[in-house]
Amino acid sequence: MLRCEAKPAERMTPTRYAVATAVAAALGLAGCTAPEATPIDRGGASTPLASAPVAPARTGTPELRVSVVAAGLSHVWDLGFLPDGRVLLTERAGRIALLSSTQPGATVTPVAADLSDVYVRGEGGLMGMVVHPDFAQTRRFTTCQTHMQDGRPTDVRLVTWQLSPDGTAATRVADPLVGGMPINPSGRHSGCRPTLTADGVLLVGTGDTARGAIAQDLASLGGKVLRIDLDTGGPAPGNPYADAQNPAQRLIWSYGHRNVQGIAVTPDTGNAYSAEHGPTTDDEVNLLRAGANYGWDPSQGGTVGGYDESVPMTDLQRFPDAVPAAWSSGDPVEAVSGAAFLSGSQWGDLDGVLAVGALRGEKLLLMRLGPGGGVAKVTVPAPLDGAFGRLRAVRVAPDGTLFVSTSNGTDDRVLRIDPV
Repeated sequence: MLRCEAKPAERMTPTRYAVATAVAAALGLAGCTAPEATPIDRGGASTPLASAPVAPARTGTPELRVSVVAAGLSHVWDLGFLPDGRVLLTERAGRIALLSSTQPGATVTPVAADLSDVYVRGEGGLMGMVVHPDFAQTRRFTTCQTHMQDGRPTDVRLVTWQLSPDGTAATRVADPLVGGMPINPSGRHSGCRPTLTADGVLLVGTGDTARGAIAQDLASLGGKVLRIDLDTGGPAPGNPYADAQNPAQRLIWSYGHRNVQGIAVTPDTGNAYSAEHGPTTDDEVNLLRAGANYGWDPSQGGTVGGYDESVPMTDLQRFPDAVPAAWSSGDPVEAVSGAAFLSGSQWGDLDGVLAVGALRGEKLLLMRLGPGGGVAKVTVPAPLDGAFGRLRAVRVAPDGTLFVSTSNGTDDRVLRIDPV
């Protein structure tokens, strides 16, 4: 295996129902390479503004200035940028809030929403989110959340919401958009990071719920990257298993993942990368390919019970065709989380670099890609090395500014990172 050390509520459509029912039942450093990926179009999680300001061109590598946009929050899981310059955010404990702007000192307004069925335990709760590309017309956004019924955990699901015109409340319009993603009652390995491509296709990274056979099971949505039609909740056109008999399998883009925490799409080629947690070694960043296996199998082909985490993160012996990591942390792990590509001339030499947050490592990793799509170099900017604790969400605003959230539990913050 490759190891590379990091340097210094509308009614459900039949498709939605079938998926929910069926599932409920049933990048490296020098020398690291990654196989050719399947482009998934260009894009990110943000809705483009109609007239984003053009930043001046920059040469060289800029210094980074970190500003606090908002504080006093708790486990900020994700950020979504609205066309009017405001920002939606999710907190793991089951809260949605609205920031008045992307500038330091923004006000935080709670968004009233019925989140009483969110199962908050361990790593689970209200997690990732995306703002729809047509938000200016529909005011819709989609969240990923652990769900319970009558106090009992049932699944992880995507729910689509509509924000009120004044931004003070949100109501469900598709619940679930996609259901049936597996859940662990402890909340362990819940995933769940959604990201949009340029043409509005929804990519969702999921966790394996710490169960041995799930990542390799094509009848399960756990331990996968899913590719979904944002409007219907069905498979996006071009999915590798579009003709599968099992409706869950039709949503799968790639499998054999452990616990995907970030998804990022390159602005130029449309290639997608996942950031995922390893066990005691080998967090990975993976260049995604349609239908590919990424080699995580703690059940060892079903030959052992439980959850054997001594197996390689990418088991090339058991799966010779598995895709090697584009980057691997080695030991110790960083607990990588959100990820996004820096884009725009204001970033100078950092334009096109993959920014990845680290929870355990409490830093921001800047990964420069090599010609083959692997990670050629990793650097850690000093202003974001241990200064703010655990870093969770990493998102780029429509104007190219980088935003990062903290996930320490108390006085968590939304940080703005500008090149200077």
